[in-house]
Amino acid sequence: MKLDDILSAAGKHKGRRRRGRGMGSGAGKTCGRGHKGAGQRAGAGAGYGREGGQNPALARIPKRGFNNANFRTRYQVVNVADLELFGDGDRVDYDALVEQGLIRPDGGPVKVLGDGRVIRTLTVVADAFSASAEKKITQAGGSVERPQG
Repeated sequence: MKLDDILSAAGKHKGRRRRGRGMGSGAGKTCGRGHKGAGQRAGAGAGYGREGGQNPALARIPKRGFNNANFRTRYQVVNVADLELFGDGDRVDYDALVEQGLIRPDGGPVKVLGDGRVIRTLTVVADAFSASAEKKITQAGGSVERPQG
């Protein structure tokens, strides 16, 4: 029998070490933490990003320039194919899209993209439209609106 033959038999999982259960256990009194100092106390150990005297990785990387990614408008995307859920002549606005589960209520502005096709006549209200989406909606006899404000 080899060690890698053990599947569910006894000995597959080694038990955890119980500390602080008396001197006879071999892990009593200081429980393997040594005497005094920060290492003995709860919560000891270097924090995230600390490298023990070595200059941390984040400090070694040069930090230059400016990035506009933090200021980008992140749209919730709805394709014109998704608008088939609505009936002919419906007004498709933010609340209607949330009700159908196409967008999240706290997800930010909505952009309609042109993937798919539109058969129904709809009035679509969204913050932004792709050129193809706007064209498809108007060609189907519908209209596009942008909210005021």
